Amino acid sequence: MAEGILGLGSGQAASLNQDLIDKLKTAERKSTVEPLETSIESITSEKEVFTTIDDKVSEVLDAIKVFDLFTLSGSTAFDQKSATATGDSVVFDAADISLLNEGVTTVDIKNLAQKDTYQSNDVNAIVKDEVVDLGILDITVGGIPTSIDTSGKTYEELASEIDKISGVNASLEQVGTDSYRLVLKSSESGIDNKIDISDSAAGNALGFVGIGNEANHTLVAQDMKALVDGIEYNVSSNTLEVDGLKIAATETGISSINISKDNTSIEKSMNTFIEKYNELVALVDTEVYSADSDIADKAALKDIVNQIKDKLFGSYGTNSDKSVFSFGFELGKDGSLSLDAEVFNKALDEDIDTIKDLFIGSAENKGLGTQIKELIDNMGFSDGVIGLYESSMKERETTLNEDKDKAEEALNAKYTALAAQFGSYAAIITQFESSFSGLSLMIEQSTAK
Repeated sequence: MAEGILGLGSGQAASLNQDLIDKLKTAERKSTVEPLETSIESITSEKEVFTTIDDKVSEVLDAIKVFDLFTLSGSTAFDQKSATATGDSVVFDAADISLLNEGVTTVDIKNLAQKDTYQSNDVNAIVKDEVVDLGILDITVGGIPTSIDTSGKTYEELASEIDKISGVNASLEQVGTDSYRLVLKSSESGIDNKIDISDSAAGNALGFVGIGNEANHTLVAQDMKALVDGIEYNVSSNTLEVDGLKIAATETGISSINISKDNTSIEKSMNTFIEKYNELVALVDTEVYSADSDIADKAALKDIVNQIKDKLFGSYGTNSDKSVFSFGFELGKDGSLSLDAEVFNKALDEDIDTIKDLFIGSAENKGLGTQIKELIDNMGFSDGVIGLYESSMKERETTLNEDKDKAEEALNAKYTALAAQFGSYAAIITQFESSFSGLSLMIEQSTAK
């Protein structure tokens, strides 16, 4: 290329070199390309700031969901309940306590469900490794009979064969220094899962059944018997589910659980929303009023908060005559919200339905929580304020990158051409200087005579 000969000339041609090209190109790049790079960097910072704001809007959304009429969980902050249990005979649990009926549930566990368990007579290490050869062992589980031929099987092999029966767990257990027993347990508790072993030669010889072997039937299958609010239950397991309440029996005895309204969670949820709202307002104000902010469209940021404010400070209720300021909400000089707990809780005690109507509302007359939730959801759509801002940033970033690439290409092309021109000029200048040098020498020679 032409750049390769730059600087190889002599005299004045030597000044047309690559160093001069680079200086000229650098100077022009500052006015053509670098401003675009600065704008791209600003958009990168803007995206980071906007992501932080978008995350904060999402936190406001999460905080307001408990005041949404159409909440996916099915229960709002006004539906929360608390549970107080007494007694040790059962453990109470519920997937969603807010769905439980209010009142006291009393559980009286008469007896626990248990498995069937048999053990064989104990044998020593020598006998356990010998073949049993006691004939046929008949076992029935769940009404299904199975015959096991003990011929040619060791205790270990017999345990493995019995373990294949559905509903039975069988193993050879070491129960002493030189003492082993074949142990059979039903897989599940309850009478329906009991194990029946026939009174045969094999059953007697192994010690499972027969006169004198009664103690080897160590646990007899039985159902749990319980009274729940006076209703009798006979079930094969030690767990019940009554009206959404899960009851797991642990011992015999009486226990109870009291389900009651929990209005304390309303104030807590309200303060969480206020906290997240205040954080959003402070964050947006910082960007809107900062001269160093990278945000290009500050009006859009203000619109996010203003739309939420319009809903939050609106009028609600059946007659549209109620606002948050009627129930303890206070607005500070800096635009932040606070809650007077005494005023709010007094209103809850006196007229909770009115507050619920204000925040939750109905399908025909939506409350502020429901409306704010819908508003923030819509902000993220393609035509919402957040969706539009994100699209705008992407479009501006794409345009700036395209303009930068074009400016770089134009700059490179211009100075590639200039380098070629410099090469040609250097050759011409060198030629002229060479010719002038010869003429100068002739003039000097003629003058010397």
